[in-house]
Amino acid sequence: MGLDSWSRRTILLMSVAALIRRPFAAAAQSQQPDFNKLPPNLPVPKDDGAARHLTGMALPDISLRSTKDRLVNLSTLTASRVVIYAYPRTGAPGAPVPAGWDEIPGARGCTPETCGFRDHHKDLARLHADVYGLSTQDTAYQQEMVKRLEVPFEVLSDEHLELTRALRLPTFTFDGATLLKRLTLIAHHGRIEHVFYPVFPPDTHAQEVIDWLRTHPVAAAGGPA
Repeated sequence: MGLDSWSRRTILLMSVAALIRRPFAAAAQSQQPDFNKLPPNLPVPKDDGAARHLTGMALPDISLRSTKDRLVNLSTLTASRVVIYAYPRTGAPGAPVPAGWDEIPGARGCTPETCGFRDHHKDLARLHADVYGLSTQDTAYQQEMVKRLEVPFEVLSDEHLELTRALRLPTFTFDGATLLKRLTLIAHHGRIEHVFYPVFPPDTHAQEVIDWLRTHPVAAAGGPA
């Protein structure tokens, strides 16, 4: 009888403990950031002129490691159009948004921007445009993101800042790391013909690129119409 009483008491205490933990677990889960959505009232980035020199520049002869574990030299690509969207950094699953990140104009939104290019990948391909993501995060970090989000194109790592320095791309420093400011380059035959900077909001930017490509088609002879 004593053992049965102890067992019932133990089960009761375990049940009460589970009920107490449940709301805390739910609260913790609800506090996990949703990187797929933009929070409201983000500060809007302003054009500081840091990308003004890029239009007309040739892409440098630099090879970067891609998420397919190969080297990609943007200057030698043969696609009619190459779209390179540069972003600061994507968040890691389960990791909180770093303190102060959302207060940096243009910093938040790398995951929804990537998802936008993913969802419009076929539309961009029909416009004869190859898409590449670009960040200063290392390849292993990018590969996890590409697999998790099912990204169909390659993302390039400029963790050693080779391309960043060669093109003098706009950057900022956060938590000791040099990160790219969000911008998109459209290149034709190895030369930059258009720059989107600043980019906001990032979650609809892929459609903005598509609209530009449609109104600036490549002529049959190989140059912009």
